[in-house]
Amino acid sequence: MDAVRPVFYVSDGTGITAETIGHSLLTQFTGTRFQTDRLPFVDTPDKAREAADRIRRAGQAAGVRPIVVNSCVDAGLTALLGESGALMLDVFAPFIEPLERELGQSRQQRVGQAHGMVDFEAYHRRINAMNYALTHDDGVRLDYDEADLILVGVSRAGKTPTCIYLALHHGVKAANYPLTPEDLEDERLPAKLRQYRQKLFGLTIDPLRLQQIRQERRANSRYAQLDTCRREVAQAEAMLRREGIEMLSTTHASIEEISSRVLEHLGINREMY
Repeated sequence: MDAVRPVFYVSDGTGITAETIGHSLLTQFTGTRFQTDRLPFVDTPDKAREAADRIRRAGQAAGVRPIVVNSCVDAGLTALLGESGALMLDVFAPFIEPLERELGQSRQQRVGQAHGMVDFEAYHRRINAMNYALTHDDGVRLDYDEADLILVGVSRAGKTPTCIYLALHHGVKAANYPLTPEDLEDERLPAKLRQYRQKLFGLTIDPLRLQQIRQERRANSRYAQLDTCRREVAQAEAMLRREGIEMLSTTHASIEEISSRVLEHLGINREMY
């Protein structure tokens, strides 16, 4: 069996940028197994040397050369990390020189800015959106006038994590409404949602996958039985089609893809933070 390749996401800030880009890269190589680790706030020479030592030891233990996806802006820190012997992939390097030429100016090396709290208005918009998602989760509150969008679907179809992602990464006020057995039997869009039709987007899921998720949450219950999952998914999809509500299966889609498709369909254009 091939050795597991150690991968480190290293940053002078949170490491979110390096991890996001690195994860996207690694998913292109399905024939290799990776062991990933994030090393944030590597912002001094001492921390860089400590990180390099850790990376070097991981490579020795695995018997293969480690990979470092690096978003440190200080070239000195990058050089120290390179002493680990790892393959160094600098997130910013391919883009800085072309941008400097195009803009006619040199970059300012500002540590930790990619996910720093630079724009207070944007930061508060994200916090408010997160609070909205939490207070309007699973139909707890039905006052949707301020909602940017409302996700509709059966219980455990992926509505809550999508709403949270939309709030954190796009500052979107996303609510979600779970279609209850009573709603499904009625075969019509619940009355409380009809006035918000233009904000609705449906999420569906393969019944087998839904059964697995529900079994983890409420094992051996009627709620988690396969026939229940099949019936609810069929009823929900029929209702959404009848009502002309766009829907997407979450079975094999990432939260990022789901969120992008929802925003695109509803015409919501928000900067990603």
